[in-house]
Amino acid sequence: MASWTNATALDRAATLRGLLRPAETATRAGLRRDAPVSEPLRPFVERYWSVRWDLTGQPPFRSEVLSHPSVNVSVETGTEPRFGFALPAVLLHGVVTRRFVVDLTGAGRVTAVKFRPGGFPALTGALPGRNTVEPVGDRLGLPAARLLDDVLAPEDDDARAAVLDAALLPLASEPADAYLDLLGLIDAMISDRELVRVDQVAALGGISVRSLQRLFAGYVGVTPKAVLARYRLQDAAAAIDAGNGDDLAALAASLGWFDQAHFSRDFRAVVGVPPSEYLRQARRVP
Repeated sequence: MASWTNATALDRAATLRGLLRPAETATRAGLRRDAPVSEPLRPFVERYWSVRWDLTGQPPFRSEVLSHPSVNVSVETGTEPRFGFALPAVLLHGVVTRRFVVDLTGAGRVTAVKFRPGGFPALTGALPGRNTVEPVGDRLGLPAARLLDDVLAPEDDDARAAVLDAALLPLASEPADAYLDLLGLIDAMISDRELVRVDQVAALGGISVRSLQRLFAGYVGVTPKAVLARYRLQDAAAAIDAGNGDDLAALAASLGWFDQAHFSRDFRAVVGVPPSEYLRQARRVP
């Protein structure tokens, strides 16, 4: 079985992974994804992140993320409701199977925890629904009202993330072996671009495809095929954003697509535009 390594360092490419058109986003909102995670929580929590913006009197800005197969819990404030909820609020975001889109309007701030794939159910025993955003209620095992007050008390983003980390820390326990096996496979799926088929992942784990599917169903809530496709599409978008996507046919082949037509179809289905248009948009940003 592929083993999970408790890596603590995050390079910039890793923290921006999945964010579409990051250079454009940086001109409209302040995003941070580098707050530290306490050691006992690292098997469950990938990072804390924060974003703030002030677009008062300006048009909305559409932020788009090619989301990871992860659950997020966000503490949100702002001058306008978000996701249909009055603010401030603590919101639970289930795994997103499509492109995550939010229009930033007025002024607002978010401090959030991004769990590792499978990390939220491994920590809490609850698996949120896919493509859902709702008040967290009691599913985190913490009083939501108290968490909201405590996180919002400090002004500094790092201090807010530290409060969130301290609140989650008592929930940490020894992770199950099956969950650690899942993390090892997820790490391999992210880092090894030659992994393009589910049977390759199952062979790496020394298990059957059916057993792999059950493992993902129990912890992640989506299929290993969908997760693998998401990581390769993230690789494609990141390559284009970094200026390495001029030869789209070569990029498609390097990431496991049989031809550029299938790559374009899959890219457009998730990102919303074909890779050629995404490349043109990326070139327009200074």
